[in-house]
Amino acid sequence: MSKTIKGVWSTMILVFFALVYLVPLNTRLLWQPDETRYAEISREMLQRGDWVVPHLLGLRYFEKPVAGYWFNNISQMIFGDSNFAVRFGSVFSTMLSAILVFWLANLMWRNRQTAYTAALIYLSTLLVFSIGTYSVLDPMITLWMTAAMVATWFCLRVSRTPQKAMSWIALGLACGMGFMTKGFLALALPVIAVLPIVWREKRFKTLFGWGPLAVLSAVVLSLPWVLAIARHEPDFWNYFFWVEHIQRFADADAQHKAPFWFYLPVLCLGVLPWLGLLPGALREGWTKRVMRPELFFLLSWAIMPLIFFSIAKGKLPTYILPCFAPIALLMADYLEQIRQSGKLRALKANGVINIIFGVLMAVAVLVISGILPFHVKAVFTRTELPRALIGILCFAVWALAGAMSLTEVKTRWYWGAACPLVLALLVGQAIPQKVMDSKQPQVFLEKNMSLLQDSRYVLTDNVGVATAVAWALKRSDILMFDEKGELQYGLSYPDAKDNFIDAAGFPAWLQKARQEGNVSVILRLDRNAHVKSTMPAADQTILIDRQALLFYKKLP
Repeated sequence: MSKTIKGVWSTMILVFFALVYLVPLNTRLLWQPDETRYAEISREMLQRGDWVVPHLLGLRYFEKPVAGYWFNNISQMIFGDSNFAVRFGSVFSTMLSAILVFWLANLMWRNRQTAYTAALIYLSTLLVFSIGTYSVLDPMITLWMTAAMVATWFCLRVSRTPQKAMSWIALGLACGMGFMTKGFLALALPVIAVLPIVWREKRFKTLFGWGPLAVLSAVVLSLPWVLAIARHEPDFWNYFFWVEHIQRFADADAQHKAPFWFYLPVLCLGVLPWLGLLPGALREGWTKRVMRPELFFLLSWAIMPLIFFSIAKGKLPTYILPCFAPIALLMADYLEQIRQSGKLRALKANGVINIIFGVLMAVAVLVISGILPFHVKAVFTRTELPRALIGILCFAVWALAGAMSLTEVKTRWYWGAACPLVLALLVGQAIPQKVMDSKQPQVFLEKNMSLLQDSRYVLTDNVGVATAVAWALKRSDILMFDEKGELQYGLSYPDAKDNFIDAAGFPAWLQKARQEGNVSVILRLDRNAHVKSTMPAADQTILIDRQALLFYKKLP
């Protein structure tokens, strides 16, 4: 590969990354509950100067360990209180994962073209860039999982003792950071992924001989924080282990329950715009696993965690993000093989799939836009026609890029990466107002900022709204009204009893609170519902879609 071609590929991927991952960050409002939650946790950690114990709305919040918040803390320290800062931790983690994908591809195949292809495929898959520009902890755990598997590749391939030692230490450090990001799951995933490889290659002696070094390095890395939080909050590990691990993944009443096959459609949609390559990549990986052991390594890395998450009762689409790095590597290798052989049926199918998907989605947006005289309930109002047209444009460009990839399949396959480009850039401008009012409370809060800033007390019956209010007002003393949600554990502590007001006791509480200042109550209403008549009459009531603000003035 010539230096000129390397430069072209490097520039193309950097431009793609900037357009998809950096430019749109400040153009979209924060979504509740996830983005407002993680934004507020880091803001409070910085405000308190406490990098050990996570708090949310001033309450103990033990759902996750601390390392993922550190990414967001540093991002807010550098970029300030902005939507860009809230999401940059995810973007940075995704960038590092893509670099590791590139590095591992180059190590496996000594082919820069395949390495660049793997990085481009990884960065352009729908699930990766959707979650990679969204403020959650999954991109961080994906980074550490990817780093752990790259280290595992070295552990099983290098022969010299110093290199082996460094590889196993690196594996332990990656697992330790993963553990401090999302808990014990980060320790289980690499083991689950690597067991078939160890079994097939009969590497049990290596595993048991060197594995303790990885365990030791993980312990050394994480032990200071483990002891620190145990000293500050003795109940943390009891709650975190039983509630956040056992109940969430295994109990009959686990959160986000879904059937075993839940991740199959998620995987198919998630690998767009490269779905046409997926069946062949998996088939080639399996049929050539003996001749090419690196393909079995990638298959085990992709499939074993997928099976694990499918067995678990609690499921979310974001959970399988760590599977996409090996899938991108398998697809990149398969793409290179079919280009060399001239058997381009899969690339042609991929282009057709993107055309069909783009057209179907554009038609779907058109149908729900209210433009056509169909008896379908419109999602967009008549005044939101420009938003609907932007949505149609996003998917029309997807179909167009798919068509471009078919004009010269062997050399223009990379047009597939351009499919989601306009969608990533403009999706924030295509969201209907109904969705914004339901999931993006920033607009509602901005319209009522003066009332909220003048309030001594602010209450809400929704945790997502509460975190959005706290983030907007830069204050953590937002009180929960009649609903505890995910704050139930934090509210169970004796020193948090004043942070929750139930509906029955609200009138008496309100009478006392108005002696001290104004009171604002933000309610989330059921569709077509009204404020309950049991609520004391407010001096001012503001209704916007499903949100209501009741403003009570200070009593004279």
